[in-house]
Amino acid sequence: MPQELELRPVARITAGVVGTPGKRVFYLQARKDDQLVTLIVEKQQIISLAVGVEQFLEDLYQKLPELPQAAPDFDERSMSLEEPVDPIFRVGQIGLGYEELSDLVVLVAREVQDEGADPEQASVVRLWCTRPEMRALCQWGLELASRGRPVCGNCGQPIDAEGHFCPKRNGHKH
Repeated sequence: MPQELELRPVARITAGVVGTPGKRVFYLQARKDDQLVTLIVEKQQIISLAVGVEQFLEDLYQKLPELPQAAPDFDERSMSLEEPVDPIFRVGQIGLGYEELSDLVVLVAREVQDEGADPEQASVVRLWCTRPEMRALCQWGLELASRGRPVCGNCGQPIDAEGHFCPKRNGHKH
């Protein structure tokens, strides 16, 4: 049975990882009062969200130039995941919206589904955040993503500690 949760507004929103580079699981987590919501996301979703939020906020400032700019600052100590890290679902789609009256950004996360499944049967979480909270989440997410394995300059694939088979170097390890 699909769930629909809405945290409006969140008291806290963050991203985090569990595991070692190459075997990490990324999470998106938010809290409102005693309700803690944790979702599994892909590293690429965190990166795409960060890029999307920057563009979204830039578009917003073009439409509403009187809005104060949201600082991208975050305090790493306050961005850690809370226990228990108990995800309710894996995210398939992420969307953004803005409500001018409350000056809140909504992040809508929809559960990943099998191909051909009814989209109405997907669980959905709506996380209402301030613009500074959203920008800090995205900057922190980019920081987390950058802490992974280095990327091969030739083929773009991650390089493991034991080496890397690079198809663009005729299979030579480096």
